[in-house]
Amino acid sequence: MYFLWYLLIGLVAGWIANLIMKGSGSGLIINMIVGLIGGLLGGWIVSWFGWIPMGTVGTLFTSILGAIILLWIVALISNRRVK
Repeated sequence: MYFLWYLLIGLVAGWIANLIMKGSGSGLIINMIVGLIGGLLGGWIVSWFGWIPMGTVGTLFTSILGAIILLWIVALISNRRVK
Protein backbone atom coordinates (compact mmCIF):
# COMPACT_ATOMS: atom_id res chain seq x y z
CA MET A 1 0.00 0.00 0.00
CA TYR A 2 2.82 2.42 0.81
CA PHE A 3 4.38 1.74 -2.58
CA LEU A 4 1.26 3.05 -4.32
CA TRP A 5 1.28 6.10 -2.04
CA TYR A 6 4.91 6.84 -3.00
CA LEU A 7 4.02 6.53 -6.68
CA LEU A 8 1.12 8.94 -6.26
CA ILE A 9 3.26 11.48 -4.38
CA GLY A 10 5.97 11.11 -7.05
CA LEU A 11 3.46 11.69 -9.81
CA VAL A 12 2.05 14.82 -8.18
CA ALA A 13 5.54 16.14 -7.32
CA GLY A 14 6.80 15.59 -10.87
CA TRP A 15 3.72 17.27 -12.34
CA ILE A 16 3.98 20.31 -10.04
CA ALA A 17 7.73 20.62 -10.65
CA ASN A 18 7.09 20.45 -14.39
CA LEU A 19 4.55 23.27 -14.08
CA ILE A 20 6.93 25.39 -11.98
CA MET A 21 9.82 24.88 -14.39
CA LYS A 22 7.45 25.67 -17.30
CA GLY A 23 8.03 22.37 -19.06
CA SER A 24 6.20 21.34 -22.19
CA GLY A 25 4.55 18.36 -20.53
CA SER A 26 6.37 15.09 -20.17
CA GLY A 27 3.64 12.57 -19.61
CA LEU A 28 2.53 10.37 -16.76
CA ILE A 29 5.50 8.01 -16.54
CA ILE A 30 8.21 10.67 -16.90
CA ASN A 31 6.54 12.89 -14.28
CA MET A 32 6.38 9.91 -11.91
CA ILE A 33 10.05 9.06 -12.45
CA VAL A 34 11.09 12.71 -12.00
CA GLY A 35 9.01 12.92 -8.81
CA LEU A 36 10.44 9.70 -7.35
CA ILE A 37 14.04 10.62 -8.13
CA GLY A 38 13.29 14.14 -6.93
CA GLY A 39 12.03 12.69 -3.66
CA LEU A 40 15.33 10.91 -3.12
CA LEU A 41 17.34 13.98 -4.13
CA GLY A 42 15.18 16.29 -2.03
CA GLY A 43 15.44 14.01 1.01
CA TRP A 44 19.20 13.94 0.65
CA ILE A 45 19.46 17.73 0.32
CA VAL A 46 17.04 18.42 3.18
CA SER A 47 19.03 16.07 5.43
CA TRP A 48 22.03 18.39 5.03
CA PHE A 49 20.10 20.99 7.00
CA GLY A 50 18.99 18.51 9.63
CA TRP A 51 15.34 18.66 8.63
CA ILE A 52 13.13 15.60 8.59
CA PRO A 53 10.06 15.77 6.34
CA MET A 54 7.08 14.52 8.31
CA GLY A 55 3.69 13.55 6.95
CA THR A 56 2.29 13.80 3.49
CA VAL A 57 2.79 17.54 3.10
CA GLY A 58 6.45 17.36 4.17
CA THR A 59 7.11 14.46 1.83
CA LEU A 60 5.37 16.20 -1.05
CA PHE A 61 7.26 19.47 -0.45
CA THR A 62 10.58 17.59 -0.30
CA SER A 63 9.78 15.70 -3.50
CA ILE A 64 8.80 18.89 -5.33
CA LEU A 65 12.01 20.60 -4.19
CA GLY A 66 14.12 17.68 -5.37
CA ALA A 67 12.25 17.39 -8.67
CA ILE A 68 12.76 21.10 -9.38
CA ILE A 69 16.48 20.75 -8.70
CA LEU A 70 16.62 17.64 -10.89
CA LEU A 71 14.86 19.40 -13.79
CA TRP A 72 17.17 22.39 -13.38
CA ILE A 73 20.27 20.16 -13.55
CA VAL A 74 18.93 18.36 -16.63
CA ALA A 75 18.23 21.73 -18.31
CA LEU A 76 21.80 22.86 -17.61
CA ILE A 77 23.26 19.67 -19.05
CA SER A 78 21.03 19.67 -22.13
CA ASN A 79 21.82 23.35 -22.88
CA ARG A 80 25.53 22.65 -22.83
CA ARG A 81 25.17 19.83 -25.35
CA VAL A 82 23.26 22.00 -27.79
CA LYS A 83 25.89 24.76 -27.84
